[in-house]
Amino acid sequence: MRSAQARLRSAVTMAALAVLLLIAVAWGWSAVSEPFPEGEEVATCTSTTVEEGEKVYPDQVTVSVLNAGGREGLANRTMTELVDEGLGKGELGNAPEDADVKGVEIWAADLENPGVRLVRSFLGDDVKLVRRDPQLPGVNVVVGEDFPGVTNGRKSVAAREDTTICSPPADEL
Repeated sequence: MRSAQARLRSAVTMAALAVLLLIAVAWGWSAVSEPFPEGEEVATCTSTTVEEGEKVYPDQVTVSVLNAGGREGLANRTMTELVDEGLGKGELGNAPEDADVKGVEIWAADLENPGVRLVRSFLGDDVKLVRRDPQLPGVNVVVGEDFPGVTNGRKSVAAREDTTICSPPADEL
């Protein structure tokens, strides 16, 4: 009699373990086959209010660079130099087909914006300012074949009126 009870207990134990194993396999499979969570998209820049007379510094200005020339890596090199000067890193891209830029241009809706004026100081004397909606976040610098490179710019500029600038996110400052 004892042996029948022992066999029954062993069978029940094995059945319970088999059920637990199936549950664990099902849970493991659902965890492995579940898609990765979507990363939260971080803004390249945030609008920052600047009052008249307030100084704007390079680390408060986001700059993006578009390549209008055939020199591969020109936008990337320009971005690296501007970031080395303390400006916030925006985005890189190629200028639209209709862009005919030989040296360097800044595309902005507001050409008197303190961010635009500050970035201009890093691009030499032959910068052309173009009133145009920017393609990318921040101050848009468009470089062409003849752009010689970034120069030493101003440490700050004062806002001439109340305005907003595109600044790097607070966690990057």
